[in-house]
Amino acid sequence: MNAKVIAIANQKGGVGKTTTCANLGIGLAREGKKVLLADCDPQGSLSISLGHSQPDAISSTLATVMGKVITDTPIDMKEGILRHEENVDLLPANIELSGMEVSLVNAMSRETILKQYLDTVKKQYDFILLDCMPSLGMLTVNALAAADSVIIPVQAQYLPAKGLEQLLQTIGKVRKQINTKLKIDGILLTMVDNRTNFAKDISSLLRETYGASY
Repeated sequence: MNAKVIAIANQKGGVGKTTTCANLGIGLAREGKKVLLADCDPQGSLSISLGHSQPDAISSTLATVMGKVITDTPIDMKEGILRHEENVDLLPANIELSGMEVSLVNAMSRETILKQYLDTVKKQYDFILLDCMPSLGMLTVNALAAADSVIIPVQAQYLPAKGLEQLLQTIGKVRKQINTKLKIDGILLTMVDNRTNFAKDISSLLRETYGASY
């Protein structure tokens, strides 16, 4: 077993990344897959969604294990990982992850710190899903560097759809310079009301503009 790592990414907030990550992960678990959900957002939205209403009170998180990779400190394979009643594992996040963005600036091989950690736990899972923060900073680059593929949730509105270009450029740079195997699984249209012509127009626009990746 060697997990497929999927990043759920978009620099726009409120497009359904966390909901997509949680629902996809739980759906895969119900199919009998072993799934790890990694919260890569200092706001801890995924952690909150999975029942941890005060993520800042969690002592061991993604920031903890990434910090140990940076300092070359041994990591227990179960460190920081919480079991959820829906049969998924969660690697939570809290505000400490904000400091990790600063720490990564001076770290050796800074783009691959998350990948180095995930490589130590990949054999325990079929899928690892990364819920990325709404930015294109170093944490998101780390997620893209660690991922085999990306799912891009996009709200069925004009401006979020228009903002895809910057994200796709970042994915292209990561693919060229860091992670040559990275591919786009698809653009996932979220919060769609198919009764409106507007939603249909946005869907058509995405298909015309991004064809092969949609």
